[in-house]
Amino acid sequence: MLGVRRVGITVAANALQHSGLIAYHRGDLKVLDRSGLEAAACGCYAADRKAYADTLD
Repeated sequence: MLGVRRVGITVAANALQHSGLIAYHRGDLKVLDRSGLEAAACGCYAADRKAYADTLD
């Protein structure tokens, strides 16, 4: 769905886990700090979220 190789997901997930934002093991992901995760995301997250909400309206 993301259009990236699995190793790319592993690298990103490990970085987010070491930052204390998520817990990740073998594809099982738990968000530990949503506000921190949103702050770490690029500005496109808010734009995508708005576009998705607009689509549902």
